[in-house]
Amino acid sequence: MATIATTKKQKKNVKEFNFQWEGKDRSGKVIKGEMRAAGIVVVKSTLRRQGIRATKITKARTSGKVTDKDITLFTRQLATMMKSGVPLLQAFDIVGKGHSNRAVGKLLMDIKSEVETGSSLASAFKKYPLYFDSLFCNLVAAGEAAGILDSLLDRLATYKEKIQAIKGKIKSALFYPVSIIVVAFVITAVIMIFVIPAFKDLFQGFGADLPAPTLLVMTISDFFVEYWWAIFGGVGGGLYAFFYIWKRSVSMQHVMDRLMLRLPIFGEVIRKATIARWSRTLSTMFAAGVPLVEALNSVAGAAGNQVYYAATKNIQSDVSTGSSLVSSMASTNVFPAMVLQMVSIGEESGSLDAMLSKIADFFEGEVDDAVEALSSLMEPLIMVVLGTLIGGMVVAMYLPIFKMGQVVG
Repeated sequence: MATIATTKKQKKNVKEFNFQWEGKDRSGKVIKGEMRAAGIVVVKSTLRRQGIRATKITKARTSGKVTDKDITLFTRQLATMMKSGVPLLQAFDIVGKGHSNRAVGKLLMDIKSEVETGSSLASAFKKYPLYFDSLFCNLVAAGEAAGILDSLLDRLATYKEKIQAIKGKIKSALFYPVSIIVVAFVITAVIMIFVIPAFKDLFQGFGADLPAPTLLVMTISDFFVEYWWAIFGGVGGGLYAFFYIWKRSVSMQHVMDRLMLRLPIFGEVIRKATIARWSRTLSTMFAAGVPLVEALNSVAGAAGNQVYYAATKNIQSDVSTGSSLVSSMASTNVFPAMVLQMVSIGEESGSLDAMLSKIADFFEGEVDDAVEALSSLMEPLIMVVLGTLIGGMVVAMYLPIFKMGQVVG
């Protein structure tokens, strides 16, 4: 018995890899394929049993990376197949082997191996926290315990799709102005370094005083020409250091998230998106039967904003001591009155998950409208800024020419 247990443990600890092979079958036809095994010897012996003489076996490289979009798509595919009656392991085989991204395929095959050796699906997911957060694992565990894994996966897939959509809208709203700022900086630098010096050489033979705007632009151009390496290095290094510290410092994240919520145009969009994500997460967890205190722990991590993370932790602490959810939320001063009223109605009527889902739907719609309005507003605003910046430099450099024309006239 001890020997059998040891053998099973050894099999469980064997790490498998993807191998690409090429060989000839019994008729001499050249065939290719891919196999997951512990080593080249295992691949050779497996192919030999299939009547294939291997001529070339190489370890497959894992290309690409696993994104949140990949996990969302996998969740939807797994939910669909399980609802259709496809066994769990077979579903993993279909999705993993058919995926174009090798990194995703390897991840799914590793999870499948964990399940094959006796681990629960939730436990297998928990071994990869980089891709499957506590919310994902808790919902899968709840589905396995209640015997409704297919329904929970379907709900989880819907949740991730909605969260993915709202993140995409926020990114698209921020991408346009950021890209314009970068382009404006590059164009300005090119003009300052290459165009303005040519005008400066032209103006040196005028023998007259140049207008103040022209002198200012030429002084800035001289600085760019002499210290361009310091300007580009300083901007690049400063941005890298800023984002490096932002990712690793909780206090920095809290300050920046609070600042972003107070931005005049983008702040309201970010706030609505955060509330929508917060409500959707809590609704999904609560509907799955996860206790409120435990659900709030996952909601805090999924909020995506340190201000709401801290607020959710305070709510969790208050709820665990017997306070109602709505009173705990009101004490944080980060939720609008409408949200508090709907949560209060949900608590009193026993339909909190439905009310939270309606709150999420409402704020997701608000984000859609806000992003559209923002796009319409940003276009003329950016044109004015660029026109003022580039046009100002052009006018400053042509002022001496206009002045000379007046003198000649």
